[in-house]
Amino acid sequence: VSVWDLLHSKYIPEENRKELLELYQAGELTLDQVKTVVSTIVTKAEAARAEQLANASSPRAESTVAEAEHTHLQED
Repeated sequence: VSVWDLLHSKYIPEENRKELLELYQAGELTLDQVKTVVSTIVTKAEAARAEQLANASSPRAESTVAEAEHTHLQED
């Protein structure tokens, strides 16, 4: 995937994208630095997403949801 595609993906908020492009155009960041920043953001976002999916599908998470639903039904 190109850096351009990643810059315009769901992983990079518009504010961050604009800031990166402005710094690059001003000569304050090299293309390699932009690649590193974008790769870091995407890697962290994917890791967080994977952790959320793992937590959501764990037996403990399911039992916690079931317990919360049961408690809510008892309160009604």
